[in-house]
Amino acid sequence: MTDTGKKRILIVEDDPNNLKLFRDILHYKGYATLEATDGQQAVDMAKACLPDLILMDIQMPVLNGIEATRRIKEDEATRQIRIVALTANAMDGDEERMIRAGCHDYISKPIHVAEFIDRIAGYFVEAGPTEKET
Repeated sequence: MTDTGKKRILIVEDDPNNLKLFRDILHYKGYATLEATDGQQAVDMAKACLPDLILMDIQMPVLNGIEATRRIKEDEATRQIRIVALTANAMDGDEERMIRAGCHDYISKPIHVAEFIDRIAGYFVEAGPTEKET
């Protein structure tokens, strides 16, 4: 049974070593994770599971991360999900292209673990706590 209080993060990554690293870090910090290894799986899982955050690799088989992001953002049911691009392709213009596709942020690989943890936590702080009605 899943702890409904945990934030759910969909990790979209086709490299098994990176996927394990991200999963292990996020589990250690108390997040629940879902996993997809290509862009089409990411679109399908976003619709089925409505995660709190998506970490999206850009170069993947079947459907690349930019197109997967566009499809998620075009769907009324999933457009509010924050998507963070994770990519080793730090070429000029890449960050802007990913933001235009609908990504909220961009983290380049290889990651720095402490910075990665802080950035992930920050996505949930920005949303702010939900106040209980009195």
